[in-house]
Amino acid sequence: MARQRSIISILIALVATFLVSCGGPTTAVVPPTYTSAQLEKIQVHYPEVKAVRDRADELKTLIQKGEWIDVGNFIHGPMTEARLSMTYITPNLLPKEQSTARQINKDLLGHLVKIDQAASAGNTQLALSNYKTAFADVDKFLQLLPATSSESEAS
Repeated sequence: MARQRSIISILIALVATFLVSCGGPTTAVVPPTYTSAQLEKIQVHYPEVKAVRDRADELKTLIQKGEWIDVGNFIHGPMTEARLSMTYITPNLLPKEQSTARQINKDLLGHLVKIDQAASAGNTQLALSNYKTAFADVDKFLQLLPATSSESEAS
């Protein structure tokens, strides 16, 4: 019986040693952060998106006045430039935010197309409702961006 106890003790010691060696230390996963290069790229394109956001009332006024050619020019000019800047910013966002940013950019394109179609048809109500959702998309995109020193200084 004493021999069985010593064999069982040795087996338990071997199993415990095996389990401890297989466990390994747990390392804390560091959350992803922005590199200085990513922040620089974001800062290069941020002003273009912000400038269009600041001009939102200009588009609203054009729609309300029925100046459809100017509405088209605004959509195909500054708004398209803002979308392009959003496209350049997206790969520099954190991986978990990139898919959201891409979807926002697609949604914005859809709303701009609807504004353009409404402008072609002279439909003020449709243009205004899509104007609101388009700039809501721009706002959502701007919320995804990291707080940078140039944004803080501007506020």
